[in-house]
Amino acid sequence: MSFPTRVQLGALRFLGVTTGVAGLTAALAAPVHADLMGNAFLRALTNAGVPVLQPDSTTALGQSACPMLVQRGGSFESVISAMADGGGMSHDVAGVFTVVAIATYCPAVLAPLLSDRLPG
Repeated sequence: MSFPTRVQLGALRFLGVTTGVAGLTAALAAPVHADLMGNAFLRALTNAGVPVLQPDSTTALGQSACPMLVQRGGSFESVISAMADGGGMSHDVAGVFTVVAIATYCPAVLAPLLSDRLPG
């Protein structure tokens, strides 16, 4: 039976530490990205004149727009109505909120939604 050498033990320790750091980095990357997107969303709402009183619930409501949009029977108008009802906003403010949410969290679906609404 042969025992691992110091070099082999050192290599195993290095591999263990490297794997641990890589795992920690991956675990922290998603929340940091979510925070950056949430901050961008809240800033865009403020810049558009939509008041933000509760940042956490406002961010959660904004993140719910894309799943509502792509579910069966989902439409731009149905999402605006859900935002108005869920967020206590007027229809006009909910429309701005919805556009900002979609532009932030699922921008690829924004152009097809608005193409029918823009004057030619």
